[in-house]
Amino acid sequence: MRKHGFHLALELVANFALPLVIYDQVSPRHGDFNALLTSMAPPMLWSLVEFVRIRRVDSLSVLVLVGIGLSLLAALGGGDARVLQLRENVPTMIIGLAFLCSAAIKRPLIHVLARAALARKSPEELAAFECEGDSDQFHRAMMVMTVVWGIGLIVSALVSIALIFQVSIHHYLIISPILGYGTMGALALWSVFYSRRAPAGAGDQPAACAQ
Repeated sequence: MRKHGFHLALELVANFALPLVIYDQVSPRHGDFNALLTSMAPPMLWSLVEFVRIRRVDSLSVLVLVGIGLSLLAALGGGDARVLQLRENVPTMIIGLAFLCSAAIKRPLIHVLARAALARKSPEELAAFECEGDSDQFHRAMMVMTVVWGIGLIVSALVSIALIFQVSIHHYLIISPILGYGTMGALALWSVFYSRRAPAGAGDQPAACAQ
């Protein structure tokens, strides 16, 4: 528990505190664009460190790498500070659209990511998860969760984009991480609640899984 708390504290420093401090220190001398560009470094470095720490290439890792790559592209493009802020929201929009597209082709991304997470955690839990996969109820639950996550991420990005035109950059750097963490937390809590209310495949598992 203490280790988890320390890890969370480091994540908040890298994604919340450092970008704000860097922007406030750099912007008076080097302008908003350069300050924003510099403030993007800690979150991207944190994502890279986390990827190296996991040391496993699966669907979840690929999604992280895609986010890092899109963030780097946003940082390398030209434009002014507002354009850079807008581009920062592109990864969230694209990942949200990926969720919706996966649901449209009936290959829900939530199922793929959940499987990757369980593969890291426990072979037994992964085996139980795989046994539920043939259930219509299970597939329907994965589809619903994938659509909700896709919509949630896109709405979060759209709200963040609206904030760019409503508040100062300083205040945006405070509000945006809160919005991001709040969205992820709300989606995660909803997923737990929904999965408990809609048990996946109970009572109609294959015989081999019931043993």
